[in-house]
Amino acid sequence: MNKNIHAYPNKEKLVAATTERIADCIEQAIQQNGLCNMALSGGNTPGGIFSLLGSSPYRDRLDWSRLHLFWGDERMVLPEHQDSNFRLVQETLLEHIKIPDENVHRMRGEIAPEEAAAEYAELLHNHFKESPPCFDLMLLGLGEDGHTASLFPGTDAVEECEKHAVAVFVPKLDAWRVTLTLPVLNAARKILFLVSGKSKSEMVQRIMSNKQPDKEIPATMVNPQNGELHWMLDSDAMVLINKDARKVIFPF
Repeated sequence: MNKNIHAYPNKEKLVAATTERIADCIEQAIQQNGLCNMALSGGNTPGGIFSLLGSSPYRDRLDWSRLHLFWGDERMVLPEHQDSNFRLVQETLLEHIKIPDENVHRMRGEIAPEEAAAEYAELLHNHFKESPPCFDLMLLGLGEDGHTASLFPGTDAVEECEKHAVAVFVPKLDAWRVTLTLPVLNAARKILFLVSGKSKSEMVQRIMSNKQPDKEIPATMVNPQNGELHWMLDSDAMVLINKDARKVIFPF
């Protein structure tokens, strides 16, 4: 797996640098294609990035009318629920920018999982008109168990090769999710994995030493063939990487 590694001394610098990279990606896609299609992730680190995007100077710098926002996964909760990935973006970003309602494409967590997945797959088909849909930019997080989006180890969603969005039951959480699938993730033009905190350090160590995709670590299966894969890490997330390897892999 080809890994482009970007490491930062702390979470604040990680968030700031990633926000600037995202803004550049959005502007480049709009310049080249007239619009930018971006898939979002839940979590604390992305939340900090969304807050920066929704404030000066990015709030005035970016052409929000040409940005279409999608979600990588969603919990089966109401959009105003505290666990909703949509709510995170709503509160940190959408309430602070002028983006057309029709440019915001949320997964409906308030309906049946299978229905929500089918609805989102149809939405992707109608918007992109290509299979698989090709996002200009996709933000992904990493779970301590190696999951990304809602592609958890041992679930059928990791095996899905045809559908673009699926419902998945996660036994360890006793909960349903809706998630984009690996064919969609791997069709993206650019993917940013955002990882911070010592709780992720063991999994980061495993992934960085991994040579082949491993279904038990779904994040290792994200490898866009015609796109770019970037890992954005803070010092806590890389604390278990030994110093000699760190000098080679993490140039700060």
